[in-house]
Amino acid sequence: MTALVLSDVSRNFGGVRALSNVSFAVEAGERRLIIGPNGAGKTTLFNVVAGAVAASAGKVAMFGCDITSLSAHRRARMGLSRTFQITNLFPRLTVQENVLLALQATEAGAFSLMRRMRCNRELFDRADALLQEWNLSAIAGREAKEISYGEKRQVDLMLAMALEPKVLLLDEPTAGLSAAEVVHVVGMIRSLPKEMTVLMIEHDIDVAFDLADRIAVLHQGLLIAEGDPASIRADPRVAEIYLGEDEADTEPC
Repeated sequence: MTALVLSDVSRNFGGVRALSNVSFAVEAGERRLIIGPNGAGKTTLFNVVAGAVAASAGKVAMFGCDITSLSAHRRARMGLSRTFQITNLFPRLTVQENVLLALQATEAGAFSLMRRMRCNRELFDRADALLQEWNLSAIAGREAKEISYGEKRQVDLMLAMALEPKVLLLDEPTAGLSAAEVVHVVGMIRSLPKEMTVLMIEHDIDVAFDLADRIAVLHQGLLIAEGDPASIRADPRVAEIYLGEDEADTEPC
């Protein structure tokens, strides 16, 4: 089954075309990596898929349903979740409180003012179980502004997972992390359910090639290459535009 289809998607900002007729399909359960140099259009592509910005032309479909004109929150209700380049936590709330808000959003009557969150024992139990599952219980009581950047990235990923998405968009989840933190976050991504479809932007080439089933390469808003990691490594256009001349002289992995 095809989880996500982009058909001739373009996005203009005034006289600047950030995306130009981008088309590709992502199968259910696939790990699809999006790479490209700065300004290639990667984040714009994510914003169009997530519904944060509208496509200027083209179509986006998820599991056969045309979502091109749907709002971001309606796409989320259909099973699409995302993280951002910049962490998106409430800084003065504790990690546990951030998790509780994310979980509450999945419930019927999510933000009813007539119901006190602290009376919902099941919600607290789910939050505690999620924190324990992701080995983040030790920071549950700390305000988000007090935890490290690497911990914030991990909490971001956990919150995206709290929505139990069918399609998960990860926007540079390892950006700014130490080598040890990268290993931990990559492990978290590897542990995601196999049936979940993951579309991921990644600047770290080693991480991208390690995690990907297939890779799409953007350059100046154009999709210039698409294929499995070995074919992308061997593509001279990718070597010239993105990987650099030295990479072009190495043997494909």
